[in-house]
Amino acid sequence: MKIDLLIAGQSVPAAGGQVTLRNDPVTGELASTAAAASVADALAAVRAARAAFPAWAATAPAERRRLLNRAAEIMEARSADFIAAAMAETGATAPWISFNVRLGADILREAAALVTQIGGEVIPANKPGTLAMAVARPKGVCLGIAPWNAPVILGTRAVAMPIACGNTVILKASEFCPATHRLIGDCLTEAGLPDGVINVLSNAPEDAATLVEALIRAPEVRHVNFTGSTRVGRIIGRIAGEELKPALLELGGKAPLVVLEDADIEAAVNAAIFGCFMNQGQICMSTERVIVAESIADDFAQRFAARAAALPAGDPRGKVVLGGLCAPGAGEKMEAIIADARAKGAAVLCGGTRSGAVVAATVVDHVTPDMRIYAEESFGPVKPIIRVRDEDEAVRVANDTEYGLSAAVFSRDIRRAMAVANRIESGICHINGPTVADEPQMPFGGVKASGHGRFGGRAGIASFTDLRWLTVEDPHQHYPF
Repeated sequence: MKIDLLIAGQSVPAAGGQVTLRNDPVTGELASTAAAASVADALAAVRAARAAFPAWAATAPAERRRLLNRAAEIMEARSADFIAAAMAETGATAPWISFNVRLGADILREAAALVTQIGGEVIPANKPGTLAMAVARPKGVCLGIAPWNAPVILGTRAVAMPIACGNTVILKASEFCPATHRLIGDCLTEAGLPDGVINVLSNAPEDAATLVEALIRAPEVRHVNFTGSTRVGRIIGRIAGEELKPALLELGGKAPLVVLEDADIEAAVNAAIFGCFMNQGQICMSTERVIVAESIADDFAQRFAARAAALPAGDPRGKVVLGGLCAPGAGEKMEAIIADARAKGAAVLCGGTRSGAVVAATVVDHVTPDMRIYAEESFGPVKPIIRVRDEDEAVRVANDTEYGLSAAVFSRDIRRAMAVANRIESGICHINGPTVADEPQMPFGGVKASGHGRFGGRAGIASFTDLRWLTVEDPHQHYPF
């Protein structure tokens, strides 16, 4: 698959003709050939977005709604294209990408539904004869930087609400899935968005840092949203801060699933299997620590490992649950994490094997704080069980991390579970459900090193608009001098 840049409604090659190649992580075959944008190309996209902003900001809400709903229909109709592109570029399974497309379309529909909720309020003024208002207004040009792991969901999320709010956008595609992210731009363009409202840039991996810094520092860019690693998020946050530009950051995670001694063990196992191994554990909300009360830990571990051992892994084009790991070196990282845990006394209950980019579902029991797997985000299908004495220790271990994105608590006593959930430091927490969940109307984001700001629903409106104070006053009011 060969793709160009999308700038001002036109499909154009990189100015110097450069391209970047992406190979299938499982088969090694060529997956896509994408234009490799230069800084000059990036700034051309910025100019296109800035030129399109005044007219788009003034576009009636009903028209914005119509176009976003049309884009959702097109996205669903092109599901097969998304599946083919993303499976080849990321190694993910067809069911995972199909879910991505459905949720991506729903994100567009939710954004469309909210165009008439971008309002404000009348605020009582102390000055006689004054009408004072707080009014939400679009920021201008928004830069969205999306990752590869949930490519359609997160690529769409990076641009849908900004567009609904009247902003114009630049989507900086992931180097690992440029064709998949370009398809999002194609859906919006085919729906009829005016030229320059949506622009999509692909780039060579070695150019990413220079390109992103140029985009953030461009005076016309007024807002940045980034989903990705905490390491890169710190860099983006620093550059945006130097330019006094707001940055919505949704970063890494080390999600705990706490299983208290009164939990329904089978229900907790079901949630853990899903949360740990969906998309090979390559989700920011993936269950990264299974924290289990000692009194039930043996029973839980036996059932959990048996279920994990039965999960088929292999080429995503086959009948498998686990496909390939996307990032180069990810398989080697899993082996190193397993070897470190074994050397320090952990027991590998199942898995522990690898064939290229495909790693079997692996459960590591009796994990302790001196092991890499205790604190380091694995972002793969290697999962620890941490045994705790009681509820207080469970909370302490759950919070013993720099991250704070998602969490879950299992207990038959809902009041108790709610109390534990309220003690866990995370932006999201589910009681008797998995750590992995997403709905477009929900406020999505984390705390601590998992970032700040929120995507989704009305929280997304606040993220992608500026609140202005406007007054209508008596022109003949009295002044003191």
